[in-house]
Amino acid sequence: MEKFYFEEPTIQRKREAMEFMREFYEYHSEINGTGGLQRYLDNYEGWLEKLEKDKNTIPNEERVPAKTYFLIRSNDNKIIGMSNIRLVLNEKLKKYGGHIGYCIRPTERGKGYNKINLYLALKVCQENGIEKVQMDADKDNPASWRTMEALDGIMIREFYDNENTKSIVKAYEIQVNASIKHHEELYEAMLEKN
Repeated sequence: MEKFYFEEPTIQRKREAMEFMREFYEYHSEINGTGGLQRYLDNYEGWLEKLEKDKNTIPNEERVPAKTYFLIRSNDNKIIGMSNIRLVLNEKLKKYGGHIGYCIRPTERGKGYNKINLYLALKVCQENGIEKVQMDADKDNPASWRTMEALDGIMIREFYDNENTKSIVKAYEIQVNASIKHHEELYEAMLEKN
């Protein structure tokens, strides 16, 4: 059985992280949930510094504290996806973006891995005292919003996002503790890292 775990980005993963990002460009795929890695392709070390600052950001209307993780498949030690978890929401993120942004590399999609990715992100939210998660996805990205629904996400609104994506967006809420408990089968796919 395949096992997965979250790993905080380190310099040791630089080559694999760049390979991960190249795949998105190769497949002309939208990039989400990377903590801005796409803006640091020439400065991975600078991105790592940014992630450290992100953890301790004092919330304001532009920035909030956040944690970013690689989703690693332990069987082959490969970066399969990423999650960016905002620990607090400002007004801007309440309107669009929510608590969690995530992605799975294009060549690994359609295998159910994003459910594991979201489950692990919900565990991080639980550890940080977040009881209810807000998330959203473009209506034309059913893989993303169906993942939210698969982990008990309830759609709370659908709206046209005039500022960011210029598209129709579906916004969801997930009750963290209930979702984790209800989907304990996903725990089987987790590899406990000490």
